[in-house]
Amino acid sequence: MTSQRPRSSLFGLIVVLCAVGSGFAADEPAATALTLRDCYRLALRQSETIAIQRERLKETEGRFLQALSGALPRASFELSEKRQDGTGGSAFTLKEIPERKFILTQPLFSGFKEFAAMGASRAEHRQRGYEQARAEQLLLVDVSDAFHLLLERREERGALETTRTALAERIDELKARERLGRSRPSEVASASAQLRRVEANLERVRGEETTTRQLLEFLTGRAPIGAVSDEEPDVPPVASEDEYVGRVNARPDVRAVEEAWRASQNQVTIAWAKVFPTVNLESNYYTKRVGASSGVDWDVLLKVDAPLFQGGQAMGAVRESAAKAREAKLEFDRTKREATLDIRDTYAKWQAALAQHEAFNKALQAAEDNYRLQVEDYRHNLVNNLDVLQALQALEDARRDAIAARYAAKQRYWQLRAATGDTS
Repeated sequence: MTSQRPRSSLFGLIVVLCAVGSGFAADEPAATALTLRDCYRLALRQSETIAIQRERLKETEGRFLQALSGALPRASFELSEKRQDGTGGSAFTLKEIPERKFILTQPLFSGFKEFAAMGASRAEHRQRGYEQARAEQLLLVDVSDAFHLLLERREERGALETTRTALAERIDELKARERLGRSRPSEVASASAQLRRVEANLERVRGEETTTRQLLEFLTGRAPIGAVSDEEPDVPPVASEDEYVGRVNARPDVRAVEEAWRASQNQVTIAWAKVFPTVNLESNYYTKRVGASSGVDWDVLLKVDAPLFQGGQAMGAVRESAAKAREAKLEFDRTKREATLDIRDTYAKWQAALAQHEAFNKALQAAEDNYRLQVEDYRHNLVNNLDVLQALQALEDARRDAIAARYAAKQRYWQLRAATGDTS
């Protein structure tokens, strides 16, 4: 089980880009080759997902100000003009009763609801910050996958072009031997057939390279993507699994769910506030009054509202918020366990990718030695042309497998760093 990710599948995007083709405006190409971190910085500016997370962070700042306003005094100015069917003979029968006053209201006690609301807003603000950090880490995984896939396709294309050159030289040699009567026409035909197969694979890889480049352009907003440079080592420093798992508490999605749990605990306090009385102090300063109250310039009102019976509404809200708090705690526990499993699973895949990378490198070295020896033996008539072609095919497969294994290990490495919350 892996953590939920607010993004589409990498290869899903590739399929979409295959369907719509290139639709990017041409920018000025970069003067130097783009590195992975260059692409990541461009993607951070381009990503709508990250921009949405930033706006959600600003929403929590607004909610904090709203919660803070509940504990601060409120001041207003009120003007009223009352007209009635009076005779005007006394203060109680005036035809016009204007009134102007300044009103100052100070909440004194409301069950600590405002302080709990501010605590919930602060927790939500931290939660949104961690969610943004996690979205940025997952974006790095997307960029890393596209970046290394593009490098893999370009290197695979180079390997196929090398094989095509070797086959073309092989065909020239066979034709020369055929003219001397030392080779059969079937040998030239079999080598030509293998050359056509390599050329077909070369066209396929070129198409995949174009699609992958378009995906990287989509993520970074830079088009066209020219040269890219991989500055990371093939085998980065390896730490123990326990060391990686020990970072689970610092992972942003775990921290985000923890803050959501804390916010839900404050919601319980807010619900309990409906059970307690509220005490408010209200003061009025009059700038204009008429009638019997014309000589009164100010007054102060202390208001206590103690709920006696609400039909179970308050206790129902308390039970609901308490259940949500327990649910948030369970969600936190589950997220933490899933994050631990994600780290262990990604670490195991990375270790397997490193082992494959080493094994395929050895296989490539063996295939190169085998092909070289087969060519020498053929020139001494110790083996036939089929043996040479099979050795060349094995060399091509080994070279492409080694390329794929190297970039798979790099992708797993960055996935592991994102799984532990480390994208520095």
